[in-house]
Amino acid sequence: MADQNESIPAQEQAAAQDPAAQQNAQLLALLNRLFGEAAFTDVEESYGLLTVTTTREQIHGIIAGLQKDEELQLNFLTTLCGMHWPAQEGRELGIVYHLHSLTRNIRLRLKIFFPIADPVAPTLTDLYAAANWMEREAFDFYGIIFPGHPNLMRILNVEDMDYHPMRKEYALEDGTREDKTDQFFGR
Repeated sequence: MADQNESIPAQEQAAAQDPAAQQNAQLLALLNRLFGEAAFTDVEESYGLLTVTTTREQIHGIIAGLQKDEELQLNFLTTLCGMHWPAQEGRELGIVYHLHSLTRNIRLRLKIFFPIADPVAPTLTDLYAAANWMEREAFDFYGIIFPGHPNLMRILNVEDMDYHPMRKEYALEDGTREDKTDQFFGR
């Protein structure tokens, strides 16, 4: 890991020697060329994986463009999953998309965020068949609605359940229990 006190040219030189950093820089340049820099609000490189944040209004068009692009060929949806960040007002719910090009060995993570009061995101079932069950899971556990989904119903929980269990709205433990002591749980 590079020292934080290193000069910028030294960090750029280290990045130039890292193939993953080079590939991510090229991928980001291509994303900016295809969709414009304004399409992405946050760019980071966590664990060598390029991660970009965009809006739910743009996500379908961006993913469709990435899938059809001859240079990238991001033709495999590895993961689509929901997330809940209650402390982020106006951005409480979100979705993470992991795309992979099996022929070019390129990976990309995209994120979108939206308010819990409007839990709607566009479906990707018209682009990736695998999105069907992943979107059902996000609906089941987080309450995210995907208009146009062919069969948006609970996938793992019972249909008459009136809440979404992965939302951070419930206490993790029952504070009134007396049969548990912290000494047995390493706390």
